[in-house]
Amino acid sequence: MTKSQVSDALESFFRANPNKTYSFKEIFKALKLNTHPLKMLAIDVMEEMAWDDFLMRVSDNSYRLNNTTQVQEGTFRRKSNGKNSFIPDDGGLPVFVAERNSMWALDGDRVQVTFMARRQKHIKEAMVTAIIKRAHDTVVGKLRVEDDWAFLITPDNVFPNDIIIPKSALKGGKTDDKAVVRVTRWPDDNHKNVFGEVLDVLGKQGDNNVEMHAILAQYGLPYKYPKEVEDAANKITGEITPEDYAEREDFRDVFTCTIDPHDAKDFDDALSLRRVNENPDDASSPLLWEVGVHIADVSHYVTEGSVIDKEAVKRATSVYLVDRTIPMLPERLCNFICSLRPDEEKLAYSAIFLMDDDAQVKKWHLAHTVIKSNRRFAYEEVQDILEKNGVVDGTGKPAPAPGPQGYVGEYADQLIRLDSLAKKLREARFANGAVKFDREELHFDVDEQGKPTRCYFKKSKDANKLIEEFMLLANRSVAESIGKVKKGEKAKTLPYRIHDQPDPTKLETLRTFVVKFGYKMKTAGTKGAISKSLNSLMEQCAGKKEQNLIETVALRAMMKAKYSVHNIGHYGLAFDYYTHFTSPIRRYPDTMVHRLLTKYQLGGRSANKDHYEELCEHCSNMEQIAQNAERDSIKYKMVEFMSDKIGNTYEAHISGIQSYGIYCEIDENHCEGMIPMRDLDDDYYDFDERNYCLVGRRFRHKYQLGDAVKIKVAKANVEKRQLDFTLADE
Repeated sequence: MTKSQVSDALESFFRANPNKTYSFKEIFKALKLNTHPLKMLAIDVMEEMAWDDFLMRVSDNSYRLNNTTQVQEGTFRRKSNGKNSFIPDDGGLPVFVAERNSMWALDGDRVQVTFMARRQKHIKEAMVTAIIKRAHDTVVGKLRVEDDWAFLITPDNVFPNDIIIPKSALKGGKTDDKAVVRVTRWPDDNHKNVFGEVLDVLGKQGDNNVEMHAILAQYGLPYKYPKEVEDAANKITGEITPEDYAEREDFRDVFTCTIDPHDAKDFDDALSLRRVNENPDDASSPLLWEVGVHIADVSHYVTEGSVIDKEAVKRATSVYLVDRTIPMLPERLCNFICSLRPDEEKLAYSAIFLMDDDAQVKKWHLAHTVIKSNRRFAYEEVQDILEKNGVVDGTGKPAPAPGPQGYVGEYADQLIRLDSLAKKLREARFANGAVKFDREELHFDVDEQGKPTRCYFKKSKDANKLIEEFMLLANRSVAESIGKVKKGEKAKTLPYRIHDQPDPTKLETLRTFVVKFGYKMKTAGTKGAISKSLNSLMEQCAGKKEQNLIETVALRAMMKAKYSVHNIGHYGLAFDYYTHFTSPIRRYPDTMVHRLLTKYQLGGRSANKDHYEELCEHCSNMEQIAQNAERDSIKYKMVEFMSDKIGNTYEAHISGIQSYGIYCEIDENHCEGMIPMRDLDDDYYDFDERNYCLVGRRFRHKYQLGDAVKIKVAKANVEKRQLDFTLADE
């Protein structure tokens, strides 16, 4: 085939399939391009077609027909180095926006752009023509007060120029104070400066509270509660009325406990356990385990449209920084009235399961209940009881028989039984195709002033998994009860937690990457076959030096979970129906689900789908923002922890490769910093994005993701949350 014939074949192929993205592999197969020269020719032609905007390059090895217009809407991403970009709504690749063409758009702003005519041998560019919606109009920075004016200096150079603040709008702020400033006037054709007013003076830079509040303010997250919301919460008595007792199932005399982190203050889920007959009216019927998953009945106290509810909608989630929680609900509700505290009668919304010894659910139902927790356990306490009684990580084998004196530990019988059932649920879930990611989480120990004293990874153990399995069971069962309807029937509206299948091109990148370590995996076939192959890969690399690296690359292939009323199932969990029901104290979608379930139990009609989809989108966005703030707090504490260790050398491994440098994670404490490209001065290095490495042109030395390196701590910039390393002399 000539170049012209390949070009015609590709044009016809993409025009016939205008809305699909195809990988190289799929294109070669469809067009019967079987030889290496033909494949290379096709790739060259597609690059030219993308340059001419006939095709859209979706990833390194996939394209689709470019059926977009010159004018598009999407999200603006601002970079301190001036390399701003536009992210189209249709999920296409980012497009460069020069500062002169940005219209002062801020990071996260929703904008309209016009694609510019492409110059010869230049990248594609866009010009912002309208700012549709500002992500926020507040900026956090450091004040500089002079004789006539004051200025706000932003640490990451959000603006090309400082924000001008009239002295009358300083609110008592002084030079070097951190402050939250609201922009009062944006630049236009007549004025090139940005003007603002101080909303809040946070305090002196370096103070722990000031820095944590600055992180929250940077993302537009609240760091204090409005007085009217606190006042409304304080008026709620929490009294359980005779009507409440009469309307609810009574679980006060059934063994019930909560299992949470040792420093938790809000307990939004509890488990109960008792032995019952399958048929209460027939004493000879089989004995089953009744497991109650009891969830704080937040919607009983927080009514839709109330001042507390409006604030909860705005926040959508609790935010977990390193040293504090910024709750979605006022403290009186989340830590006292709604919290399932021990030895206190509480209202709950409960999923009650009857299951046999093999954790097979025979029947279940949903009920509003009254409970009384016997004991508040920390994960560490439950783990200790399980280990002392010979119950360790593994499959769902029967719990060991108690010794002559019974099991060791308070309520050990019940905990061991719950653990045994949970392990069988977990085993069945993985057999059904769930993806197995047991990622470690970074934790800090901090002193009374918030200064980090220790940095370490925490791994999920049996006690954590015990709770997780029953929460998953409740969430799945609740979702199925609404979404799983008979053929011809229409499911009622419900917010689902959805998770799409992995990106095929990213899976292919993962496959080619793990081959270098001697592993194989499938990237085609059924969902179950792919997840089974992923799990096999995780098991094979467990405990090896490349484990963390492979897990990181595998996670990049996964889509992000989000909320939607349009159910597509949850790929990672291998559930056709899944929702969030179990944490209404800290997640607003769970409160929505509680309200809708109550409404439907009372015979109510299906709720407005469009309204709930809007709420789902808002909650998904707020979840992402909260995660970004949490990551920034981790970065800050990491830099603070290392700030007195300048000049120290450590064993580390390469945890990330970018065109501008190498990220390294210290093996001893898991702190991550970067070796800038300018410090790799022994050669000129090219960035091989597909293979996650830098390769020297002259000496061919390679820096590969996962490689062991020895580093020296060069700089710790707490203000910018940046940790710089250099390679230590070997």
